[in-house]
Amino acid sequence: MARDRRTLPLQLRAEVVQLIEQDGLKAGAQLPTEAELAARFGVARTTVREALKLLEQGGVIDVRHGLGRFVSALPELKRSITRLESVTEMMQSLGHTVTNRVIDVRERGASNSEAAALGVAVNSPVINLERIRSQGDDVLIFSVDVLPRHLIDGQIDQIAWSESLLDLLEARGHRVSSAAAEIRAVSLPRRIASFVGEASRGPWLLMVHVNVSETGQPLIYSHDYYRGGKFTFNVLRRRTE
Repeated sequence: MARDRRTLPLQLRAEVVQLIEQDGLKAGAQLPTEAELAARFGVARTTVREALKLLEQGGVIDVRHGLGRFVSALPELKRSITRLESVTEMMQSLGHTVTNRVIDVRERGASNSEAAALGVAVNSPVINLERIRSQGDDVLIFSVDVLPRHLIDGQIDQIAWSESLLDLLEARGHRVSSAAAEIRAVSLPRRIASFVGEASRGPWLLMVHVNVSETGQPLIYSHDYYRGGKFTFNVLRRRTE
């Protein structure tokens, strides 16, 4: 089992979210005290305070001075649209445990649009990776990632594709530094809806983006379908005059 490299407050934040879910604490329910949480999880009260502060900042709990901490209405997954991070990082930072299920991974030739996005020749070898991202049994994201074959050495069936794709590339000397993205509301394509099941109903957001290195080399061409009722992306707008 992979070692959890997150700091103790980050680990505890995820544990408290799990406690809320497992104990069925609804909005307005009071959390155990700092001392009770410290005893329950075997950590120092300073660690508990740091974890609770993170949960407060994330909108998961409310602090009522003189009364304690209470569960707020569990938020949608809200994220700045300008923040570049893997889905795994995003979910963990919000205190959720993400499950990545690989639907398909194979080598094939690049289509015209993929070749243009990745700066390669049409029909040149690429890796096609399709995954479902879930929180428990709740499907949140269906992602289709295409990357040039030469970025990944060895046999593709020997790669742990359920891990963060950004981390997999960085471990091979290819660091994603930015991405140009387009977001639009869509209905799930029939093929993808067949994998998602009941969650396919309702609105979905499609984010199409090309992830590039610091030198501008295209590394991943992605189509990420976000479940519309679960995600909100925020953007800061400024006047230029």
